[in-house]
Amino acid sequence: MITIGLADAALAGDLVIPDEPTGMVLFAHGSGSSRHSPRNRAVAHGLNAAGIGTLLLDLLTEQEERHDAATAALRFDIEMLTMRLIGTIDRLAEGLEAAPRTAGVPLGLFGASTGAAAALAATAARPNVAAVVSRGGRPDLAGPSLPRVRAPVLLIVGGRDPEVLELNRRAQERLDGRAELHVVSGATHLFEEPGALEEVTTQAAEWFNLHLRRAPGR
Repeated sequence: MITIGLADAALAGDLVIPDEPTGMVLFAHGSGSSRHSPRNRAVAHGLNAAGIGTLLLDLLTEQEERHDAATAALRFDIEMLTMRLIGTIDRLAEGLEAAPRTAGVPLGLFGASTGAAAALAATAARPNVAAVVSRGGRPDLAGPSLPRVRAPVLLIVGGRDPEVLELNRRAQERLDGRAELHVVSGATHLFEEPGALEEVTTQAAEWFNLHLRRAPGR
């Protein structure tokens, strides 16, 4: 476990860096989830196997998580989640550049549920984010940030999650041609059906391997 020290919180994270990483992906959880989410950990493991480093991060402190579990208030505070994600992006980028093995490694974001909104809003504010993947996300909650996103975005939604699917279709239109929508046939919101999460992992790995590329000579 590592700790990311920000101005308003110390955030816990789990960092994995392969021997020769092709990229680094920061996970943004949402809707009452955490870095211990078995679904996001499974996706992270698949990305690691594909040569991509991962940082699974809790955007809330333990005390805040307890408060959110009782009130569900903080999981929809997209502004706070975004600012913490931006702070983590800056710290992570500094750390990667400081180590010869990871200098020049491009950065991507993987967001789930409300964490996807924070990931997109943070990407709009940080042009060093090279690619984004959303799993069952709420990109609509990123609001006015959507047209300012310049990185390529992959929106993954379950075919049996109609409300979220419609919200993602609307968000795709606001992303001005920079987003692709992948529908996992037969999957519900949590992708618990056989093979559904494996399809998410495959799509995410292919997207990041396509768009996370080191600059020449790095």
